Amino acid sequence: MSEPEFNARGVRIERWPRSLTKAGQVLIQDGRLALLTSYGRVIDSAPVRAVRADRSWFSGRGSMVATLNGTRYRLTMGQRGHRPGGHTSDGSRPDATALAGRLLDAVRRAGAPQS
Repeated sequence: MSEPEFNARGVRIERWPRSLTKAGQVLIQDGRLALLTSYGRVIDSAPVRAVRADRSWFSGRGSMVATLNGTRYRLTMGQRGHRPGGHTSDGSRPDATALAGRLLDAVRRAGAPQS
């Protein structure tokens, strides 16, 4: 198993109209994006190339909408006092907006055509 390309903890994961977890985890590893509960149970998983992700006008700061296997999820980084996971190169923790941007970049890079 390789090193994760993206890993964030303390993520609120919602599937309309309800919240699935307030302290979940988003993980991109070995070409798959997985949404996990705070206990590590898989909520949903899909190849990163098949995932659609974007910020919407209603998402707010640090939030985004991701579609996995035809199901839309709202992901909000660093909710309810839980700090977002992951560290920057200088060892500090990124804010929720920056973390959501990193996730979007990772999904977009995976979907880019290989040359």
